[in-house]
Amino acid sequence: MSSSPLKVVSTDKAPGAIGPYSQAIVANGFVFASGQIPVVPETGNIVSDDVQEQTRQSIKNLQNVLEAANSSLALLVKTTVFIKDMNDFAAINKVYAEFFGENRPARACVEVARLPKDVKIEIEGVAVVAEPKI
Repeated sequence: MSSSPLKVVSTDKAPGAIGPYSQAIVANGFVFASGQIPVVPETGNIVSDDVQEQTRQSIKNLQNVLEAANSSLALLVKTTVFIKDMNDFAAINKVYAEFFGENRPARACVEVARLPKDVKIEIEGVAVVAEPKI
């Protein structure tokens, strides 16, 4: 009986999946993190209506998912940012830059008609899994 080459990642430090998907999947040395929205995991509430606070919470949620997969923001190679209003691009970039100094992963940013729970931003990412500690 062979085991799957895929590992499902789950953490209570990020919002739980609200559909038939995983918070992340680890495969072939990479972690593929599902989109994170600005839900505070402890309360299940949206952090606020402010796009910068929503951006910060979405990145923190992504960070927690990556850490549960033995990765980190520093090991991100690609993000996709979905935003409700392209007019928020500069404000989102300001917060995004707080988290990504020297490590600036490849990124796509697209405006969408609507996001889950009517939030203003969702961020997904692909990262390298850290080398096991010996």
